[in-house]
Amino acid sequence: MSDLVQLTKDNDIAIITINNPPVNALSPGVPQGISESIRKIQQDDTVKAAVLIGGGRTFVAGADINEFVKMTSGKIKRGVGLLPVLLEIEDCRKPVVVAIHGNALGGGLELAMSGHYRVAVPGAQVGQPEVNLGIIPGAGGTQRLPRLAGVEKAIEMCTSGKPVKAPEALKLGIMDRVIEGDLLAGAVAFAREVAGKPTRKTRERTEKLGTPEQNAPVVAAARENVRKRQRGLMAPLVAIDAIEAATRLPFEDGCQNEQRLFDECLFSDQSKALIHAFFAEREVSKIPDVPKETPVIPVGSAAIIGAGTMGAAIAMVFANAGIPVVLKDVDRNALDRGLANIEKNYAVSVKRGRFTQEYVDERMKLIKTTLRYEEIGGADLVIEAVFESMALKKEVFAEIDRAAKRGAIIASNTSTLNLDEIAATTSRPESVIGLHFFSPANVMRLLEIVRGRRSSKEVIGTCMQLSKKLGKIGVLVGNCWGFVGNRMFLPYIREAQFLVEEGAAPEAVDKAITDFGMAMGPLAVSDLGGLDVSYRIWREHRGQEKPGLRRAYLEDRLVESGRLGQKTGSGWYKYDAERRATPDPEVAELIRKWNAEAGTPQRKISADEIVERCIYTLVNVGAQILEEGYALRAGDIDTVYLNGYGFPNYRGGPMWYADTVGLQRVYDRICKLHLQHGALWEPAPLLKQLAEAGKTFADYQRETGQAAD
Repeated sequence: MSDLVQLTKDNDIAIITINNPPVNALSPGVPQGISESIRKIQQDDTVKAAVLIGGGRTFVAGADINEFVKMTSGKIKRGVGLLPVLLEIEDCRKPVVVAIHGNALGGGLELAMSGHYRVAVPGAQVGQPEVNLGIIPGAGGTQRLPRLAGVEKAIEMCTSGKPVKAPEALKLGIMDRVIEGDLLAGAVAFAREVAGKPTRKTRERTEKLGTPEQNAPVVAAARENVRKRQRGLMAPLVAIDAIEAATRLPFEDGCQNEQRLFDECLFSDQSKALIHAFFAEREVSKIPDVPKETPVIPVGSAAIIGAGTMGAAIAMVFANAGIPVVLKDVDRNALDRGLANIEKNYAVSVKRGRFTQEYVDERMKLIKTTLRYEEIGGADLVIEAVFESMALKKEVFAEIDRAAKRGAIIASNTSTLNLDEIAATTSRPESVIGLHFFSPANVMRLLEIVRGRRSSKEVIGTCMQLSKKLGKIGVLVGNCWGFVGNRMFLPYIREAQFLVEEGAAPEAVDKAITDFGMAMGPLAVSDLGGLDVSYRIWREHRGQEKPGLRRAYLEDRLVESGRLGQKTGSGWYKYDAERRATPDPEVAELIRKWNAEAGTPQRKISADEIVERCIYTLVNVGAQILEEGYALRAGDIDTVYLNGYGFPNYRGGPMWYADTVGLQRVYDRICKLHLQHGALWEPAPLLKQLAEAGKTFADYQRETGQAAD
């Protein structure tokens, strides 16, 4: 018997307990232990039924993803998988009751569906989230789920990856009973009820499968929905194919088809990228010189300085986490506008069903306003969220330093400015850190945590831990201009402008980039944030740039013409009352005029060139950041881009994408662009080094001692 699985008895009921902490993943040894237990139960005449349950905090949260990585890297061969064990459970002559608490996800739900009955506590949830890793269920999940829940719900669960709670699973037919109170006692009692009764195998159920004619419109609508909502992703469409096959093929043939489709997905570039993203997101919390045992500062209250769009949204983040927050601004009108923004955002969430009105009322009670610095004195954390101007931020930090209690963390929401210069205005630079929230802060998951030269380990550790409480992915970055995200993003936006200066239409640039998979094109993003924002940032930065570098001019001209983007109804595009964009003939004419005045030669530019120049800019600057140590790992850069900048998750982030293209190929193209376009395209030394050695950014991550998947 495997140490990971224990077999015990409660009189005539056998109890199989999976103990593979922390989440009872189906690692090697677990399926074998279950199989051995089932064989013993079959041979024991004193056993009338069995309960399969998870020890610890959950049932089974899924397969061991490391096993997938080993398969795709060739370290282990693809085995027979979980399916034979599930058939053994299903073929057991004695009823097997699966008892679920916590999660039954992926392989966990596939395991549960092979039982003859399923019971769960009310808070348990079940789901098939494999699509988030670019794969589909591979142990009969696409064949058993439609037999229990029906075709439409099986498609929804397998394409969205979203779990359902036990009460809904009961209504759907996935669950047979929801148990209040002690799960094991309830499951054993249920097992006694069904002992001696004929068992029904999930694979033999066909009443919910429907006919091809009934399923055709459901399947067609699902494919259309996936193409719109999960643009570019392969696995959701493959999951639909596998579920459709369940309605047309015998179970065994359907499983063989599922296995073939699973393998296609697993060995695809998309799945490798999504698995990389999964591990990279988990690695970001590991800071080599800030160990887990570093003491943290309790954060029971916060203050936000600045009630503008960003400050108001950050206040919501703290209120949503149950942390009382004081919002300060210079006059009552500014505070009233901030509160109105908060109320408007909450109203939208209530309308969409994300929050209840009662929840919103409770959150609003946690937000207080003030005009006086004296009233921030009790806060454990003070965040400055004012206009992106060094002079203004220094002024605000001096005031915070006077008003904040000793021991409080003082943070700046700056997106580009030098944190050490800001911290130097205080008497306690060790308490200063950057907390760069992304807009809209109440929605975006990314939080860049900027480490100043004197930021203490306790402050860093506290903010890394706090990011989780706030529902954010905290990524520690170094203090350089733009940090990681914007240091890469602003040159990317600039390259898009250069392409328009050279003859590409704004809509052609944006289409090439959205066809690549980015959530929005670079010029549409500029319009959304406001062209005046990057206009101010570049002006603040120009003193730090090398003289003689090429500068973009079109966006400056648009700003100087009063075209600031969505907020003024016109920027790169024209906007209607609903802020829907259309190409603007007037802007096209202005671009022609300004290009002629600048004497910029015009030519036709292909979509491939647009993608290479925009994306390879990200890669080249990312390589500089990595080599200079402003990002700990290539995966940290990828996590920033996947969660803060709309980079397509199925491409794994800019650094992973460059690895998949091949660094030699990327380097060669950048060398050509360097010859054509000058110093801005000088190849990063690390990129040159890795390309010439035939290595990848992932190799560099491993060789420099940082964890890698």
